[in-house]
Parts: sequence; C-alpha cells; structure tokens
Amino acid sequence: MSTSVRAIRGATTVDADDTEAITTRVVALLREIIERNGLSEDDIISILFTATEDIVSTFPATAARSIGLGVVPLICARELAVVGSVPRCIRVMLHVESERPRGDIHHVYLEGARGLRDDLPD
Repeated sequence: MSTSVRAIRGATTVDADDTEAITTRVVALLREIIERNGLSEDDIISILFTATEDIVSTFPATAARSIGLGVVPLICARELAVVGSVPRCIRVMLHVESERPRGDIHHVYLEGARGLRDDLPD
C-alpha cells in the first residue's frame, strides 16, 4: 500500500476557560484521534488548532506539547465568531501520513462538539 497525506478533523469543548480544563480536553481529543487512526508521532506532519473567542487562558498547542508532540509543528488560530456556533470549542486538523484510504479515516468529535459533523463516519 502507498502512503498518502491525509487530514483528520476533530473538536471538543471545555466547560470553563481555564488551563487545566483545556489541557485535559485537548489531550483526550488528541489521544482518541491517534488511537482510533493507529498513528504514531512520526506519522503526524502538523497540527492546526482553532479556538473560539471565549478561550483565552492557554494555547491548545501547549496541551499537545504536554503529551510529547513537541517536535510536531503546531499552530493555533482564532475560530470565526459565527452567531449560534458552539461556545468554548476547540477544533483540530491533523495532517498525517497514512496508508488508510480516505474513507477509513476516523474523525473524532467529543463533549459538546459531538454533533458538529454528524455527516462524517465515526
């Protein structure tokens, strides 16, 4: 099988804007994405995080570094402030090298973000 670059999406929410809550939820999200897609650190090319405007206490990338992803290029950005969007939401897109076909990629949505992409396979 040939290796391709794939994008894996996910999101989670936090109950409060504090460093511990953000770290806990981002770590849980990343671990679930990594486990469900059978990834190793070497498979991850880069990770893009976005956070809603009500998250200001820490960078989601800091949580990724706390689980050993410090050599992976990480970047954070502000999510669009769309009326009616999910509050205290952190979204992620991992760019990875994978042998999995696009249809076998597992996107992961946790906590209050579970309903964001009901159209995607589990």
